[in-house]
Amino acid sequence: MDKHKFEMIDNHDFGIIDFFEEGKCYCDYEPKDFNCIPVSDRYIGPIIRKYKYDFSFMDTYFLDSTQPSAGLAYCGVTIIPPESLKKFKDIIIDANNHYKSKELELLIEKIDEAMKLNKHMIHYSLIVHPYMGDD
Repeated sequence: MDKHKFEMIDNHDFGIIDFFEEGKCYCDYEPKDFNCIPVSDRYIGPIIRKYKYDFSFMDTYFLDSTQPSAGLAYCGVTIIPPESLKKFKDIIIDANNHYKSKELELLIEKIDEAMKLNKHMIHYSLIVHPYMGDD
């Protein structure tokens, strides 16, 4: 009998890619590799919907640099290049004027760090992950 278990994570994870590789697929869920911070979907989901227009002007990539897009993937992996970080930060700051969330404040700090270092960010959205806990 197949004993694979999966769990739905209701957080979005945001991290910084120290050494971005053009064309590399960032498909695997590796939040520790990018020192990711979690942000609840109760914030990110509504932000993606409310700021859909604003996100349409934020250049991103889905999975790798060969798949240009705009905004954040709700399910999947988004790469946010350095030139889009200011737009991303502005959206999160505006949204947090409403939410007053510590999680969003930490995200703003993470974006600031990436901007200072001129690094790409990675966003792992709602993804089904293999369950690694006990039976």
